[in-house]
Amino acid sequence: MATLNQFFTDKNLSLHSGECLPSYSLCYNTYGILNKDKSNAILVFHALSGSQNLTGSDVDGPKGCAYWTDDSHEGWWNELVGKGKAVDTDKYFVICFNYLGGCYGSSGPASINPETGKPYGSAFPPVTISDQALVAKALLGHLEINTLHAVLGPSVGGLCALELATTHPDLTPRIGLFASGLKSTVLTRLILFEQILAIENDPHFKGGDYYGERETPWLGLALARMISHKTFVHIDNFEKRARQEIKQHEDILSWYKLQDPFQSYMLHQGKKFVQRFDANSYLRIIDMWSRFNFIKDDDGGAITDPFANLSKHKQKYLVYSIDSDFCFYPEEQRKLVEALENAKQDVTYLTVHSDKGHDSFLLEPDLYAPQLKHLLES
Repeated sequence: MATLNQFFTDKNLSLHSGECLPSYSLCYNTYGILNKDKSNAILVFHALSGSQNLTGSDVDGPKGCAYWTDDSHEGWWNELVGKGKAVDTDKYFVICFNYLGGCYGSSGPASINPETGKPYGSAFPPVTISDQALVAKALLGHLEINTLHAVLGPSVGGLCALELATTHPDLTPRIGLFASGLKSTVLTRLILFEQILAIENDPHFKGGDYYGERETPWLGLALARMISHKTFVHIDNFEKRARQEIKQHEDILSWYKLQDPFQSYMLHQGKKFVQRFDANSYLRIIDMWSRFNFIKDDDGGAITDPFANLSKHKQKYLVYSIDSDFCFYPEEQRKLVEALENAKQDVTYLTVHSDKGHDSFLLEPDLYAPQLKHLLES
């Protein structure tokens, strides 16, 4: 049983930046049935450009969403979540919401600012991983769920899951983290900065206030996606994905002619992405990823121990790394596991051997399902 595109609305949200949203909405989906004592709920945080459409099919999407294309219709974790699957919706009540700042129904830069009657645009404040955990807790309060069965998150979603699990350990007895880490590395921050520059320097970006304009910063967003896509897919896998024919893109290139199918493939990925995502939302989400440093506060202050408050709690962690991952290298998960072990938590650490790169958690569900099922049934 799925209930799609529901809305939770709240007021006076104080963000980590110090700014306040007078009101906000989260668009969320639920799958399965919440049991009588509300003990079977699982919260899943989506990855960078994902949505609340976790499993199944949603052709219509949130009402009025301009970015709900064919690529959004199928659930992004169809092979792991559903009836009889590792996250069995016959057993569990599964929740997934679109991030604050996103473009799939939740409040974001394209939403109407109640103070002006126009889209927020550049006025929409920056958001952090801590803010996503904060609104997740508010959503669970709205659903009257005091304790989750588990919280799961891949990639950026893993950062959110870790934040929620350590901030509210009494809420989260089981935690599944897929290809994430304790902080964004220097290399990651530089790659994300390249993407920010690509969008910011598109002449149609207009500082983020492009809504209602005839031209949008699609070229900057396409370039940003091309930069990021190289880190999601292992280079060896490009040869399998790229078609052999070379399609020229005269709307982007005039003098230069594409030389190989890999260039054509990357341009295709970039141009396809701009149909289903908003440039401002993309900036907000990669900015929160870039800022994430779990060991040190966002302002670069003194090093703190974020696991100190776990001493009175017993949690079970399942941590996955992918040996071909360029976004979160396996040594990043190793440091996370060491920190959790030092905090006397029960940790299972697995390295997935794959040639698919970071996207393995989307493409190879069979490599993750058995141990994930074991975590949830333990």
